[in-house]
Amino acid sequence: MKKTLVLFAHPYFEHSTTNVRLLECYDDMDNVTFRDLYEDYPDFHIQPFRERKRIVEYERIIFHFPIIWFGLPPLLKLWIDEVFDMRWVSENGINILSGKDALIITSVGGRENNYTPEGKYKIGVEELLSGLKVSLYVNNIDLKKIHIIYNADNLTDAELNLLSEELAETLKIE
Repeated sequence: MKKTLVLFAHPYFEHSTTNVRLLECYDDMDNVTFRDLYEDYPDFHIQPFRERKRIVEYERIIFHFPIIWFGLPPLLKLWIDEVFDMRWVSENGINILSGKDALIITSVGGRENNYTPEGKYKIGVEELLSGLKVSLYVNNIDLKKIHIIYNADNLTDAELNLLSEELAETLKIE
């Protein structure tokens, strides 16, 4: 497996049975470094130079977070703003993040049919992720997959088992 950095950002992690369970998928993986941004930066004072130095060591970045009020968790948004600095992009469009790839693992409390043009919110989850997707694109990071967990607040143990198996397969993407 590629050398992977998991950036986990959940401001209410202790209340998320789904994400507690899904994080177990990383336990048996080789070459994975897990970072909880809310543990690392409880004061929201991100150290961008340290973070930039750290992420260049990895071939893959996994962004794992819940959708909060139709967007990224605030600390993850701040991390992206501070770390994915446009000064990294050189005149020829290449930067030190070029050639890396990424996965987005996200969860929402609502049902899948709520996130459709005809649904309750009139917008899809992938559209809610557009800022992160553009940030990856301008840094020449190849987005391999977006893995969305719907109805995260109301999943049964059987559903969590199935979702954990699906996530484990997603994480094997080369």
